[in-house]
Amino acid sequence: MDHSDQDEHPRGLIDSAAAFEDALAEGQQGTYRLRLYVAGSTPQSQRAIANIKQICERHLAGRFELEVVDIYQQPQLTAGEQIVAAPTLIKKLPLPLRRLVGDLSNMERVLVGLDLQLATGGGGFG
Repeated sequence: MDHSDQDEHPRGLIDSAAAFEDALAEGQQGTYRLRLYVAGSTPQSQRAIANIKQICERHLAGRFELEVVDIYQQPQLTAGEQIVAAPTLIKKLPLPLRRLVGDLSNMERVLVGLDLQLATGGGGFG
Protein backbone atom coordinates (compact mmCIF):
# COMPACT_ATOMS: atom_id res chain seq x y z
CA MET A 1 0.00 0.00 0.00
CA ASP A 2 1.48 3.33 -1.09
CA HIS A 3 1.15 6.08 1.55
CA SER A 4 2.78 8.84 -0.49
CA ASP A 5 -0.57 10.62 -1.07
CA GLN A 6 -1.33 10.50 2.64
CA ASP A 7 2.13 11.80 3.47
CA GLU A 8 1.64 14.95 1.39
CA HIS A 9 -1.52 16.13 3.17
CA PRO A 10 -0.19 15.85 6.74
CA ARG A 11 2.97 17.60 5.62
CA GLY A 12 0.89 20.71 4.85
CA LEU A 13 -0.39 20.59 8.40
CA ILE A 14 3.13 20.13 9.70
CA ASP A 15 4.34 23.08 7.61
CA SER A 16 1.58 25.28 9.09
CA ALA A 17 2.44 24.14 12.58
CA ALA A 18 6.12 24.73 11.87
CA ALA A 19 5.40 28.28 10.70
CA PHE A 20 3.40 28.92 13.88
CA GLU A 21 6.17 27.48 16.04
CA ASP A 22 8.76 29.59 14.19
CA ALA A 23 6.74 32.74 14.93
CA LEU A 24 6.49 31.75 18.59
CA ALA A 25 10.19 31.01 18.79
CA GLU A 26 11.00 34.36 17.21
CA GLY A 27 8.85 36.09 19.81
CA GLN A 28 10.48 34.13 22.61
CA GLN A 29 13.91 35.16 21.36
CA GLY A 30 12.98 38.75 22.06
CA THR A 31 11.84 40.23 18.75
CA TYR A 32 8.99 42.60 19.56
CA ARG A 33 6.32 43.18 16.92
CA LEU A 34 4.52 46.40 17.70
CA ARG A 35 1.78 48.26 15.88
CA LEU A 36 0.88 51.81 16.87
CA TYR A 37 -2.51 53.12 15.72
CA VAL A 38 -2.72 56.91 15.52
CA ALA A 39 -5.41 59.34 14.40
CA GLY A 40 -3.79 61.73 11.93
CA SER A 41 -0.98 64.11 12.84
CA THR A 42 -2.39 65.35 16.12
CA PRO A 43 0.03 66.42 18.85
CA GLN A 44 -0.96 63.33 20.86
CA SER A 45 -0.22 61.07 17.88
CA GLN A 46 3.16 62.74 17.34
CA ARG A 47 4.04 62.34 21.04
CA ALA A 48 3.07 58.67 20.95
CA ILE A 49 5.25 58.04 17.89
CA ALA A 50 8.23 59.87 19.42
CA ASN A 51 7.80 58.15 22.79
CA ILE A 52 7.55 54.60 21.45
CA LYS A 53 10.51 55.14 19.10
CA GLN A 54 12.61 56.39 22.02
CA ILE A 55 11.55 53.47 24.24
CA CYS A 56 12.25 50.92 21.50
CA GLU A 57 15.67 52.37 20.66
CA ARG A 58 16.65 52.51 24.33
CA HIS A 59 15.23 49.18 25.56
CA LEU A 60 14.82 47.00 22.44
CA ALA A 61 17.68 48.08 20.20
CA GLY A 62 17.75 45.75 17.19
CA ARG A 63 14.96 43.58 18.61
CA PHE A 64 11.79 45.26 17.39
CA GLU A 65 9.56 45.89 14.40
CA LEU A 66 7.36 48.97 14.73
CA GLU A 67 4.53 49.72 12.34
CA VAL A 68 2.65 53.01 12.62
CA VAL A 69 -0.88 52.98 11.20
CA ASP A 70 -2.91 56.15 10.67
CA ILE A 71 -6.49 55.00 11.16
CA TYR A 72 -7.75 57.78 8.90
CA GLN A 73 -5.49 56.78 5.98
CA GLN A 74 -5.66 52.99 6.47
CA PRO A 75 -8.94 52.19 8.26
CA GLN A 76 -8.94 48.64 6.84
CA LEU A 77 -5.97 47.78 9.07
CA THR A 78 -8.07 48.35 12.18
CA ALA A 79 -10.46 45.51 11.28
CA GLY A 80 -10.46 42.91 14.02
CA GLU A 81 -8.12 44.91 16.25
CA GLN A 82 -10.86 46.44 18.44
CA ILE A 83 -9.36 49.92 18.35
CA VAL A 84 -11.58 52.13 20.52
CA ALA A 85 -9.18 55.04 21.04
CA ALA A 86 -6.07 56.43 19.41
CA PRO A 87 -3.20 56.29 19.93
CA THR A 88 -3.22 52.58 20.77
CA LEU A 89 -0.10 50.43 20.83
CA ILE A 90 -0.52 46.69 20.32
CA LYS A 91 2.30 44.32 21.23
CA LYS A 92 1.73 41.30 19.00
CA LEU A 93 4.91 39.42 19.89
CA PRO A 94 6.24 38.16 22.16
CA LEU A 95 3.04 36.78 23.63
CA PRO A 96 0.90 37.65 25.50
CA LEU A 97 -0.69 40.27 23.28
CA ARG A 98 -0.93 43.64 25.07
CA ARG A 99 -2.71 46.94 24.35
CA LEU A 100 -1.63 50.33 25.63
CA VAL A 101 -3.77 53.41 25.04
CA GLY A 102 -2.54 57.00 25.16
CA ASP A 103 0.52 58.99 24.15
CA LEU A 104 2.90 56.53 25.87
CA SER A 105 4.50 59.30 27.92
CA ASN A 106 4.48 57.29 31.17
CA MET A 107 7.64 55.30 30.49
CA GLU A 108 7.28 52.99 33.49
CA ARG A 109 3.73 52.06 32.50
CA VAL A 110 4.84 51.37 28.91
CA LEU A 111 7.79 49.25 30.04
CA VAL A 112 5.54 47.23 32.35
CA GLY A 113 2.96 46.88 29.55
CA LEU A 114 5.64 45.58 27.20
CA ASP A 115 6.89 43.16 29.88
CA LEU A 116 10.26 44.92 29.97
CA GLN A 117 9.99 45.91 33.63
CA LEU A 118 8.15 44.64 36.68
CA ALA A 119 5.55 46.92 38.25
CA THR A 120 6.92 48.85 41.21
CA GLY A 121 5.05 50.47 44.05
CA GLY A 122 1.43 51.48 44.62
CA GLY A 123 -1.78 49.83 43.70
CA GLY A 124 -1.49 46.97 46.16
CA PHE A 125 -4.13 45.67 48.56
CA GLY A 126 -4.35 46.63 52.20
